[in-house]
Formats: sequence, C-alpha cells, structure tokens
Amino acid sequence: MGSALNSSSSKPPVAGAHRPATPSPAAVNAEAASFASLTDKLDYLSPPDLEQVRLAYRFADEAHLGQIRNSGEPYITHPIAVAAQCAEWKLDAQALMAALLHDALEDCGITKVELIERFGAPVAELVDGLTKLDRLHFDTREENQAESFRKMLLAMARDVRVILIKLADRSHNMRTLSDAPRKKWARIASETLDIYAPIAHRLGLNQSYRELQDLAFRHLRPWRYATLSKAVDKARSRRRDLFQKVQREVEAAFAHSDMSVRIAGREKTLYSIYQKMDEKHLSFAQVTDIFGFRVIVPSVIDCYTALGTLHQLYKPVTGKFKDHIAISKLNGYQSLHTTLVGPSGVNVEFQVRTEAMHIVAESGVAAHWLYKVNNPQDAATGERLGSKWLQSLLDIQHETRDAAEFWDHVKVDLFPDAVYVFTPKGQIMALPRGATVIDFAYAIHSNVGDRTVAARINGEQVPLRSELKNSDVVEITTAPVSTPNPAWLSFVRTARARSKIRHYLKTLAQTESASLGEKMLTQALRAEGIEKLPDEMPDNQVLWEKLLRYSGNKNRLELLTDIALGKRIASIVAKRLLILLADSGKKPDALLLTRERYAANDKVSQGGIVIDGSENTVVRFAPCCRPVPGDAIVGHLGRGEGLIVHAADCAVAVKLKQKDTEQFIGVEWSDEPTRAFETGVLVTVTNGKGVLARVAAAFAAAETDITRIDMDDEAAQETADLRFIIAVRDRNQLEAALRNLRRCPAVLKAQRAKITQ
Repeated sequence: MGSALNSSSSKPPVAGAHRPATPSPAAVNAEAASFASLTDKLDYLSPPDLEQVRLAYRFADEAHLGQIRNSGEPYITHPIAVAAQCAEWKLDAQALMAALLHDALEDCGITKVELIERFGAPVAELVDGLTKLDRLHFDTREENQAESFRKMLLAMARDVRVILIKLADRSHNMRTLSDAPRKKWARIASETLDIYAPIAHRLGLNQSYRELQDLAFRHLRPWRYATLSKAVDKARSRRRDLFQKVQREVEAAFAHSDMSVRIAGREKTLYSIYQKMDEKHLSFAQVTDIFGFRVIVPSVIDCYTALGTLHQLYKPVTGKFKDHIAISKLNGYQSLHTTLVGPSGVNVEFQVRTEAMHIVAESGVAAHWLYKVNNPQDAATGERLGSKWLQSLLDIQHETRDAAEFWDHVKVDLFPDAVYVFTPKGQIMALPRGATVIDFAYAIHSNVGDRTVAARINGEQVPLRSELKNSDVVEITTAPVSTPNPAWLSFVRTARARSKIRHYLKTLAQTESASLGEKMLTQALRAEGIEKLPDEMPDNQVLWEKLLRYSGNKNRLELLTDIALGKRIASIVAKRLLILLADSGKKPDALLLTRERYAANDKVSQGGIVIDGSENTVVRFAPCCRPVPGDAIVGHLGRGEGLIVHAADCAVAVKLKQKDTEQFIGVEWSDEPTRAFETGVLVTVTNGKGVLARVAAAFAAAETDITRIDMDDEAAQETADLRFIIAVRDRNQLEAALRNLRRCPAVLKAQRAKITQ
C-alpha cells in the first residue's frame, strides 16, 4: 500500500545537531515508530484485543526493520499511521492488526500461511485482500483500469473493512506524497481524485473524501491550489469579525430559547471551491458559501426547533433549504441545510443535525464501529449504511462478467446526485438525477422492470424514457407477457437497471441460439440418415460426453449455441455424432438418407431451417438486400454473429459463398410468417409541392408501413430520389405498393432498392 512512497534502499536519516529544547529527527522518528504513539487511540479495545494489536505491531516492526520511507522515516511509521486512522473510526482489533500488517505480505516476504498461524484466518484474509488491491495499477488504459476497479470493489463488497483500511492507507500516502518523486504526483493524485475520493464519498466518509480531494488538488494543480489558498486566507481574515458576530448572535439566540447546542464553523474545501468556479465559470469573489456553521443538537425534533430559531434570527434565502433528515441521501447522510442572510447582507449556510447524524456525516459506513463503541443498541443503524450499494455490486458482478461493462455500471453510482420520488403508496425512493421510469421500475424489483409496459407520473400517462423529478409520484403498469426492450439501454441511468436488462437479453439470446443450433444439428443429422437428435436421458449421457470432448464444449447447451453462432459447423458435428451412434449400434435409415439427399440443395453444406420472423435476436436480415417472404433466401453463419439471412441473388452473399461455403445454411420461409419484414424501395420523383404526401398515400393504399425516409439534399434539382424503408407481409404486398407508386403522375421510377448501411 505504501509501495509508491517507500524505498527500501534509501539511506537512513541523518540527525541534526543536538539541542536540548528540540528533539532530534532520530528521536522524533523513534517516537513515531513506537507503539506508544498508537495506544492513546485504542482505549476502546478490551485488554486481550489490545494485546493482539500489540503483537501485530511487533511482528510488523520486525518485518519492516531496515526499510526507510522517502521521507527518511522508518517504514513502520506508515502502518502505524494507517492503524491510527482506523482507530479514529473505532474499527475492531482484526482491522487494526490488518492495518499494521498490510504491507507485510508484499514487501517483507511473509506468507499468508504464516499470518494465519500467528493471527488467525480473518486477519490473514484482510491482509491478503489488501495486498491484492495494492498490486493493482490504475493506468490510462480503460480496460486495465476497469478490471482493477472491479477487483477492488468486489473485495470491498465482501468485507467493507478492506476498503476502509485502503482509504486510510491512501490518506497517509497522500499526506506524505510531497516526499515522493515529483514525476509520480500527477498519476497518484489523479487516481485519488478519480477512484478513491468518489468511493469515500459514496460510503459517506466525508472527512476522508474532503481530505483526499484537497491533497490530490494540491499535488495535481500546485499553482492553482496555492493561489486559492491565499485567497481563502484573505477572505477568512476579512470576514473574521463578521463570523464571530454571527456565532455570538446564534449562541445568544439558542441560550435565550434554553436549548443545548454545539456550534462549529465550517469551511468549504479548496477543491470544492475550485470545482464550483470551474463548472459555473465564477470568479472567487462570486463564490458566496465558502464559510458556514454546523449546529449540533440532542434530538431529531430539536433539529426542526433549531431551524425555527435560526429563521427567526436571520431571513432565509428562498430556495436554499433542503431537508436531508426526512429524505436522507443515498449514502446515509442526514442534516437540515438552510442559507440565511446574515449581517451586512452576507449569505451564511447552516447545517443542523444530531450528534449521531454528525458521526454518520463524517464517517459514513465506518459509523457502524463508532456506533458499536458509543451506542451498542444503535449498531444496526450504522451497519445498514452503504450496505445496499455494496450488495448491489455483488448483484451486478453476478450478471456482468465483463470488467469494462461492470465499470460502466458502477461509475454512474459513484457520483450520485439524487432525485426523490414516491410510489403510489407513499414510499420514498432515491434515484440518481436523470433516472427514468424504467430505472424506477427496476429499483422496485427486477420482475417489475422486466414486465413494464406503461407508466404514469402524477396521474398522467408518460413515455417510459421520461426523466423523473423531485416529488414525482410514479405508477408502473406491468403485463405478464412483456419483456425488456433493447432500446431501454439507450436511456436508463442506473447500474441496476442496465445490468438487469443486459442480463435478460444475454440469457434470451443464448436460449434462442441454443434452439436454432438444435434445429440445425437435427437437420444435418437427418441428412446423414438419423431421424432425430439423441435426447439427454441417462442412456445417452456417455454419447454426449464423447461428443463434447470432441467439440471442446463444456455442455450440450454451449455446443448448440456455438453451432447457431457459426463457431461450429453443424454438418461436421453431425458426422462425428453419426460415428458415435454407429459405435453404439445405431445405423442410418437408408430411406431417410435417400430422401434427404435427393431433396437437399447441394450448394450449401449445412441442413436448412424454417424462418417465420419470431427468431428475435438470433436471426438477423441482411441490410444489403433486406429479403422478404417470397424471395429465395440463404443463411450465412457469421462467426459469433448468429444467422444472417440474405436474398439468394444478393451480391454480398454470392461473394461470401465463394470464400466460405461451409458457413452457409439452407433456409426457407414459413407458410405463415408471424410479422412484417423491412425492405428498401427507391422512388424517383419530379420535384413539386405535395409530392411526398402523394407517395406516402400510395404506400398507405397498399397497407404498407413506412419506417424510414432518406432524400437528396439538392432541393433545386428537377428530380429527386426518395429512399424508403417499408414493412411488408410478403413479396406480393411489396409488388402492390410498387404498382401504386408507378400510377402516381409525379413518380418517374419506382423499384426495389439494394440498400447498404
């Protein structure tokens, strides 16, 4: 964890001249490296736990003996600092031991087995998880960063103590980053801003979040940091008297109302000031909420009473009040926010909260351990913080094995700007800003999302892509036969909705592919004289195992899917299956063999199948020729793409067949197709008013639907080409539409188009 900052080959520090009044650097280092520097923070541990932590310290101290950090300090000062931060969060003894030992596996040659023997399996697992995280390198390549990020988040989801120790480690490394070579600053600071600070924020660790942002900003933009720091110092000195006056008046107001409160000043971080200036194009003078106050009160009801006291003292600014107590933020944060017009017309922000809310606001998910120490009966409150998000990571991982896709899902949730909406029964739901009706449906339950057909917002029917706004009441209508639409992926906002939709579509595609593969293999087997595919009954188990060993597939479903996707040739698999059947005593049917070979098309190598339009994702119709029922057709198995249907005379198909005959399969139309099919029509017209309307009317007369129109941009020409994509039942309906067009006086030519995309 300190690998970016440590250097085991560095020279030991040279002590300065001894002066009685000032401890030497060696003395300072010795004190920082001693267990005594940590013990004051461990008074919440039991004596046996404290002794275990002490043993871990001794082991780590011995393991790191002779290692020096870039600052010249003994290396053990880093694990002690990490453990001290964990102690601030009141983490348990196991976490503190792991914090002290977190670099032992990587830097000191200690084995996991040795840690298990000395400190137990839970501590060893924490250290092992941290060591794996430390080996991750976040570079500029998206795919590597995605994989690293996925591993880290999953380790965090399994045990949140892993990420808490990691954040403590990163915090100390950032505090000492100035001692590292300057060439490392930009990479480490960017990584902190992009990854670790957002995680701290998502888990409600606001104190760590602010510190990580400011330290990263200091090393990423040193000049801007220094300039802003000077400006804030000047503003602080200019307004000191003003804010002291506000504090006195607020304290007097609460004393008069006989309310026990604790008032503390709050200052906006330099990075958040910089962000606000950059995003809203403001000068420093235009940022008015640099300073503010926190009012800590005993109970929730006191929060609202305190708010009334403040509003009586100073006038509130319209639209600047937020109640995060009634509706808490996604990471568990609760507080009342109000901006008041103070003395001299200066706006002052106040945050009102209870002590328990303050702990959560500063420590987030780590509040679980703080609650345990301070209020054992409230431990469950802290334990729930962040748990929903952590569990959702495991859910998404279960459905999304691709690292880049996982990263796409999760990074949306790392920057939550929530909207709060209501179910018809009044339940409040928090969703990221920009969330749609579909996001809401999946937030309720995946079955609700999958079966959504319509929605109402505040009683009015709305499109499913409608974005939600604060206080909307959303009602979802479902239907048992409804399924997710692939188009939903273009507008859903939440990781949960996106992963659920993709998972459903992948499962559907696999099921359909397996069904198509079974048809193809059965047809190929019939061409070899075998009536049907052997079933999966125990009698045929050995047969299938031999076939799968031959094909290299894990199971029957995977083999059939590969056949449908063109990764395996049905005729070759059928010939192998024929040999295996012959070995078991089953011979081809001579009559079937003769009939199939007599009827077979010798121009394609694989057995044919029937197309009726219900095949969905596994069968696609080539955009170069757009065949419709009535056309002679062939099927091409693009490798990994499924079955692509071409018109038999399509120039693209002819070229493909010359290169790779084995990838073609005989296909034919069903006698009763289940839907309309798209095809292209090219219409040449004389320019004039109302021409497009007359052409559209000709299509309508033939009962065809227009799905797309493209036309020339050259409006000044006497003639124009109009390119239509229309949906027809079959070739007869297409011919009827073309006849109607040719009767239209403005139409010079109407013909079927071979459209390429």
